[in-house]
Amino acid sequence: MTLLETPRLTLRPLTEADREAVVKVFAGPEMSRYFSGPAGQGHWVIERDGEVIGVAHLRPSRELPGEVPELGCSIASAHAGQGLATEAARALLDHGLGTLGLPAVWALVPERNAASRKVAGRLGFLEVGSGVHHGDPHRVLVALPPVHGRPHHIELWVPDLAEAERSWGWLLGELGWREFQRWPAGVSWRLGATYLVVEASPALSAADHERTRPGLNHLALHVATRAEVDDLTARAAAHGWRPLFADRYPHAGGEAHYAAYLENEAGFEVELVAAEGPPAGA
Repeated sequence: MTLLETPRLTLRPLTEADREAVVKVFAGPEMSRYFSGPAGQGHWVIERDGEVIGVAHLRPSRELPGEVPELGCSIASAHAGQGLATEAARALLDHGLGTLGLPAVWALVPERNAASRKVAGRLGFLEVGSGVHHGDPHRVLVALPPVHGRPHHIELWVPDLAEAERSWGWLLGELGWREFQRWPAGVSWRLGATYLVVEASPALSAADHERTRPGLNHLALHVATRAEVDDLTARAAAHGWRPLFADRYPHAGGEAHYAAYLENEAGFEVELVAAEGPPAGA
């Protein structure tokens, strides 16, 4: 790195002796806010026995497209070879995919950094490409949520299969689900690894569903945008759905929650939840 000078300033390579001064610069709220990201994301200092030994981040990528955040982790060379980078990165990855519910996490690994590629492999990252990032060749990797613990399927017993197909079939189809299985008493729709079943089982012990009784109250499904929530809500009545809490739409669940609550003829409720973003038409 080259020493740079201006009429008033000197820019020189960072050294260990600069630690306290750098921390002081970025510790204030006006500066540290630039190191934060969406809720639960940002930059971390890695400590061991009270000593700072590295830094890590999980934040929106400046190099890769889309909303998927990027993970990075650096451990001081004096602490290398002890599995600490893997341990720290795994904690951040679990936080992102598990706690925050992120759909995926990116990682950019320098082409010449074999050690970091091994760490990424141990964490389950998959290589999906390469390119020049931060001025150097990098491998592009992605980690996806594990299957363990995720919903396999949901089964609803309904009194009228034809009515259930009319309402659920339309709504799920609009949200990207596709018919998966069919038999005389039921039908299912699938999205990814999860499927939803509606069945008019001969073992039904009642003729109707009551969502305020113990058992299923409602299903909540993601919708990509607020505009799509509005559109689905407007068209739902033609497919067997009626609005709930219409006088408080679209914030019946709170001011920060943009959603529609619908009920079909059998009394099943669905909640359509918009992803974060500006109001429709904004």
